[in-house]
Amino acid sequence: MPLWNDYHLPLSVDEAVGLLARYDGKARVVAGGTDLILDLRQGHAPPVEALIDVTRIIGLNEIREAADFIVIGAGVTHSQIVESQLLQQKATALVEASYVVGGPQVRNVATLGGNVAHALPAADGTTALNALDAEVEVASFSGRRWIPFTSLFLGPGKSAIDSTREILTALRFKATGENEASAFSRIMRPQGVALPIMNFAAKVRVLDQQIEKVALAVAPVAPTPFRCQQTEAFFMGKPATSESIEAAVEVLLSECKPRTSPHRATGAYRQEVLPVLLRRTLGKAIERVKTGEVMPEIYKVE
Repeated sequence: MPLWNDYHLPLSVDEAVGLLARYDGKARVVAGGTDLILDLRQGHAPPVEALIDVTRIIGLNEIREAADFIVIGAGVTHSQIVESQLLQQKATALVEASYVVGGPQVRNVATLGGNVAHALPAADGTTALNALDAEVEVASFSGRRWIPFTSLFLGPGKSAIDSTREILTALRFKATGENEASAFSRIMRPQGVALPIMNFAAKVRVLDQQIEKVALAVAPVAPTPFRCQQTEAFFMGKPATSESIEAAVEVLLSECKPRTSPHRATGAYRQEVLPVLLRRTLGKAIERVKTGEVMPEIYKVE
């Protein structure tokens, strides 16, 4: 039995959502295909009547600035993100997160939109976007709308997007401004290129040596993307120092309760690495604000 019967290459979002409507729930959107095609082949997703390939739609593979926002088309690959000078300067955490997604072959085809649409709360790009307070644009036959990034996630692998009738077309977030920086860190098994043991992303604004605003995202801690809101509140107005970070460890551990995964790590081990990730990630973001050097770690040559 074929996994699909028809294959379409629309040239616009309107054409794509029109095709989805025509197939009435029996078609799926594909771009990089690193998740969907594998699911179809392994029987984790049922065969479909048609695949709607959106890789030729103009704008879906672009990265641009629009007013105070950076807009990333849902078809942008992780390699494009890693190579983008705009994102290296103004969304460092996302560049660092995208760099650890699979190997080069995967990054060359896997898209940020697909990564998000798969709704895995521990995904690298998801953790970075959570700290950046991202929004997503969703298109359907009835129009387009921007919604909060976190509202897409209903549970592990469960998205609020109806993949048979809607298309995630773009993501946006505020560009890192003056006195701001971001960072991303990951702990994983040495031989692995799949999901991490723990991810951590931070964005911080420092004025007069004090933390004016901070966003901290950690995964996997909950069934949906998790922000360390109590720890964020603790940092408000505190000196931007390692001493403040150490003082926040107890707050972080009290609100983050990662569970044991039989394939990755125990909850106890994850609790142990949380302070390490806080020091490493927030410390790196604060250092970037102070020095003005925001180039991702992956581009630094010893």
